[in-house]
Amino acid sequence: MTRRQKDRLREMTEEEQEYLERVGRSGGAPASHVARAKALLAVAAGASYTSAAKAGGRKSGDAVSNLVSRFNQEGIGAIEPQHGGGTPVVYGQVERERIVKEARRQPEREKDGTASWSLKTLQRALRQAPEGLPGVSTYTIYIVLREAGFSWQKDGSWCETGQVKRKRQGGIVAVSDPDGEAKKPD
Repeated sequence: MTRRQKDRLREMTEEEQEYLERVGRSGGAPASHVARAKALLAVAAGASYTSAAKAGGRKSGDAVSNLVSRFNQEGIGAIEPQHGGGTPVVYGQVERERIVKEARRQPEREKDGTASWSLKTLQRALRQAPEGLPGVSTYTIYIVLREAGFSWQKDGSWCETGQVKRKRQGGIVAVSDPDGEAKKPD
């Protein structure tokens, strides 16, 4: 017994049709994209959700129904997989920028209780700041700083990759390596 198809596939533009056909024939695109593209093309050709699922190499017509609903709302982005489980992202781009901004700030001895940042003192400063991050862990701080190009130095401080401080006659000067971007870890 078949179910009634709740959402009808909206009319595709020529660009969407061509893109889905190209992805559906592609040997280099991810298999999930190819299967979704084939299923959408089958529905557009008038096939039922069950037969469209088979055309895409799947078993469930319900998955095609969900795909059609997503396609009607998002367009071509519906063939991209969504978040596949696991822990949700807690610290987005804004929070990561806040951590890097705090690490670049010179600590105040009176307020922060330190002359140079360690993970623990940086964590304390971020947790106590009014616009800070009350639950941030030292591991999160470490990962964000490494991704931003910081490295832990032997003298117990953080330094951005490609930048060093040199003593000159006029005082301490920050010197940048022009090839520093290429040396950052991936």
